[in-house]
Amino acid sequence: METFIRVFVPLFVAIDVFGVLPLYIGLVQNETLSSRQRIVWQSSVTALAISLVFLFMGKWLFAVLGISEDDFRIGGGIVLLVLAIKDMLFAQKTQPSRDSTVGVVPIGIPLIIGPAALTTILLLVDTYGYHWTFFSLLLNLLIAWLVFHFATPVSVWIGRAGLRALSKVAALFLSAIAVMMIRRGIMGFWHG
Repeated sequence: METFIRVFVPLFVAIDVFGVLPLYIGLVQNETLSSRQRIVWQSSVTALAISLVFLFMGKWLFAVLGISEDDFRIGGGIVLLVLAIKDMLFAQKTQPSRDSTVGVVPIGIPLIIGPAALTTILLLVDTYGYHWTFFSLLLNLLIAWLVFHFATPVSVWIGRAGLRALSKVAALFLSAIAVMMIRRGIMGFWHG
């Protein structure tokens, strides 16, 4: 049990599903209920697929591509920053988007499974092995799915105006998270 806790807690902190929840609600505010359910599945499957690739092939991928965790942080941060700026400044006032890929980017990656979670996965595999890391990862992703699945009642309670306000605040936080990722990547280069 002690080993499970040592593997579960760092991943839980790195995924930070409760920190991502306001961003999720802001990003799906214009979606229908069925579209939100599809986005929850889309983001969960994306997060699972990416994390499994990193679990079993992460070090190999980085070596083949010649990149480091800091490169990954900077690249992910730039993508997230562009998405946040687009949402803050160029948000479309349209009807719900049924072909939206918001579940893949930015919710699935890099919000649920971002550089922090991927790096944590690589470190945990080295320390505790594949079995414990895999089991902990599945449990953390199940928690994320449950939190997002039950986010709709929260969004109904907040209301349309509240969700619009939350969306703008979420975009601002998204940009701050992006800058933090870029900053950590740059600092990693300087200190590494």
